[in-house]
Amino acid sequence: MASTRNNNTPGDYCLQQKSYQHSLEYNEFKNSQVGSAYKNSLPTLGITPSHMPREAFSQNSVEIESALFGINSTNLVNPQKPVVPELKYLPSVSYFEKLPNFMPEPLVVEKNQRPFPVPK
Repeated sequence: MASTRNNNTPGDYCLQQKSYQHSLEYNEFKNSQVGSAYKNSLPTLGITPSHMPREAFSQNSVEIESALFGINSTNLVNPQKPVVPELKYLPSVSYFEKLPNFMPEPLVVEKNQRPFPVPK
């Protein structure tokens, strides 16, 4: 029996394959929200990085992590060599200029003053 739906037409097949390709590109985009940044750097002040991949900090991040967790540390047949970390330099980026702090010249901190009265 012949199919009467649009499932088996060449145009629909092309549209379906294009949709699959677009969703694959969207999910596997290298610089997506769960991917890596274009340029890894650490902020100087104010913002803490929410997520940075381990490859951004060192060349041998897996070996460092294995040594920290003690993986293969009790192997007496083939003892593990000491891990030498190959750290990467991360540049600092400043998003805004910090204003200088103004402190009074004779800074006197009195011990008997509190911001709020404390009940006894």
